[in-house]
Amino acid sequence: MISMQSPLFWVALTLALFAMPAAGEPFHHPSGEWREYNSDWLAACPDKIDEDAATYYGYSCFASAGSQELNSAGLPAWKLTLIHNRLTGDVDVAFTGSADDAEVDTRRPLNIEFTGAMPQTFDFTTDLETRFNTTNQWFVANEARRDALIAQMKMRNAITLGVPLTTADEPVRKVRFSLRGVLASLDFMASYARRVSQY
Repeated sequence: MISMQSPLFWVALTLALFAMPAAGEPFHHPSGEWREYNSDWLAACPDKIDEDAATYYGYSCFASAGSQELNSAGLPAWKLTLIHNRLTGDVDVAFTGSADDAEVDTRRPLNIEFTGAMPQTFDFTTDLETRFNTTNQWFVANEARRDALIAQMKMRNAITLGVPLTTADEPVRKVRFSLRGVLASLDFMASYARRVSQY
């Protein structure tokens, strides 16, 4: 073991720090994406655009924040995602539920709350929609409500979702997401939307 007083320790520490991407600094990931960590959000833009892709991954950049709660796969049980369509420039917002012990009750509304503001109610049949082949990811369907929600996300530091569940002992699960990094992630996606290796 190297002592902290040893010059080798400080050389090794310096090299390790330089090898890691800095927060807010874009880096190319081996999976074929440009990525950037922005506080509590991770943004990514794939190297290629596939206009005929079956999912948004083929033609979008995206940024997500995950819940503290993890599922059995070790991934966030709940995610909030911003999706920048590289073909149209539109930005969507979506919520994903992947908790092991909870089934979302789509017969009751999802509540979205910012501190000090009235909760917003989103009905799963009229205000939210699933897309592509997913059953556990809901997009805000109405463009005006979507844009208003994203505008609020840019100005706040946290958002709480009241997710309706099918269990009687826990009818609603409160899921808090940090919004620190939303603005930087939106900037990254806008900047890297047309940065492709082949198109």
